[in-house]
Amino acid sequence: MAATVGVGRWVLHIPGCTSLKSKRMVVNSLRDRLRGEFEVSVAETDFQDKWQKAELSVAFVTSDRKIADSLLSRVEDTVEDEARARIIERETAFF
Repeated sequence: MAATVGVGRWVLHIPGCTSLKSKRMVVNSLRDRLRGEFEVSVAETDFQDKWQKAELSVAFVTSDRKIADSLLSRVEDTVEDEARARIIERETAFF
């Protein structure tokens, strides 16, 4: 049985942020929620110096493509549900 790697990337606009500190509060909260709820690896992968823009990426390994697809869909739903941020770009991939 082959393993499946799922990867998701979301560029977020965070309109209420007026400093990197306020952005970090939003990004860290979302990152911690994704890690805790879905047991995936999460990192802020771009725009670390921008106040109102962030890129979050997730990655995980599972034994089944259907499970990977479902998990990535649920992770994306959680990112979309974050009221303080809006997805402006998204990308998913499976290997």
